[in-house]
Amino acid sequence: MEFDDVRTVPLDRGNGLCGLDVVEHQLRFVAGPQRGEERVVRAPTVSLGTAAHNVVVLTDDTVSGHHCEIVVRGGRVVLRDLGSTNGTRLAGVEITEAFLAPGMEIALGETVIRYSLARSFEPVEASAAEVFGELWGSSAAMREVFGMLERVAGSELTCLLLGETGTGKELAARSIHQASARADGPFVVVDCGAMNPNLIEAELFGHERGAFTGADRARPGCFELAHQGTVFLDEIGELPHELQPRLLRVLERRESKRLGGHTPVPLDVRVVAATHRSLHEMVGEGTFRDDLYYRLSEVTVSLPPLCERTEDLPLLVSRMLTELGRSDLAVTPDAIAAWAAESWPGNVRQLRNAVRRAATFATAGVIDAALLATLPPSGPPTRTSEPPGAGGLSIAVRSELSLKLARAEWLEPLERSYLAAVVRRFGDDHTAAAAHVGMHKKSYARLLRRHGLAD
Repeated sequence: MEFDDVRTVPLDRGNGLCGLDVVEHQLRFVAGPQRGEERVVRAPTVSLGTAAHNVVVLTDDTVSGHHCEIVVRGGRVVLRDLGSTNGTRLAGVEITEAFLAPGMEIALGETVIRYSLARSFEPVEASAAEVFGELWGSSAAMREVFGMLERVAGSELTCLLLGETGTGKELAARSIHQASARADGPFVVVDCGAMNPNLIEAELFGHERGAFTGADRARPGCFELAHQGTVFLDEIGELPHELQPRLLRVLERRESKRLGGHTPVPLDVRVVAATHRSLHEMVGEGTFRDDLYYRLSEVTVSLPPLCERTEDLPLLVSRMLTELGRSDLAVTPDAIAAWAAESWPGNVRQLRNAVRRAATFATAGVIDAALLATLPPSGPPTRTSEPPGAGGLSIAVRSELSLKLARAEWLEPLERSYLAAVVRRFGDDHTAAAAHVGMHKKSYARLLRRHGLAD
């Protein structure tokens, strides 16, 4: 079986297997211009109409361009009319949306299709590789993820990535894109949680000149900019509820209309979405549309938190040191053990910061547990019911200060210690030091003077 022809519903781990729950729709044309034809479609969503980008393209002139679709939702099959001119009929009754059972006949214009369904669970082998694109890991959990991503990348599946903050969801999306047939096209990131709520619609779908105050020129949206590439919808759970129907329409019809515009723009994009939230729970709460959820989750891949794959630490730390240009540093087993004992709420992103900090302060060519014990905490301050000074705060914080002043008071000593270590490492070579720190040479020199580390 060629995977290019496969679509899936979310990953099923209930039986302990990693695999794809494959849905096979069988369509037999019993009346109309295509009478006698049979189609087998392996997809949780099947669009039907005369437009060329439908999954099943019809030649019946009485059928609309985007006529109807068959959708798998939570184990049920649903037939939905998409606002067609002549309507969609099921068992002789015109419907807007209805459950579809095997043996039923769907009437679209002069075309009648007899429907049947089959499904199977296809195991996916864990990858033998320790890397997939920009993701690294030798643990069984990550090699299982790599196996899924390798399969997904070779398809046009809409993929939903789940995982805690810092687990590498954007890296996974980028890696899917790089391993796909769209690798030469653009990779456009849309952070649904960081966009201005008043502008997010224009950012997603574009706008024409004069569409709103300040729109002094026409601008394409993210979907247009990603033509023949991939759109990554990060933190999709933060998308305002009022925009969810419009996103669903874009995904259904593969076309978009700019704000203030009248002509639909055809879209040729692959969609990958990600969230740290439970969209399933949000659907139950009514804050996320169920039809959009099922549209986005043709396949779902969960990225494990770092605390559940600490056996990956030696590989990850080695890789991060190489990226920092510090592969000369030795990392002792007791340092790895100390890191393995951490909870890592920020996951791999937090580990990267911890490794960078350790590499900066490692003046003896080695990172060991003794060095790590001298460094500031790798995570945010934690609070308990204890008062300051009795273990309630991991750092001293004066609540009488504004947040800005309290942050500056805490960061100043850390910044000075960091710069002092950089000076010890690079000496008077301010060009190399500034490049290492990631700032302009003049800004670096000014920062040294402010901390009394240079004349």
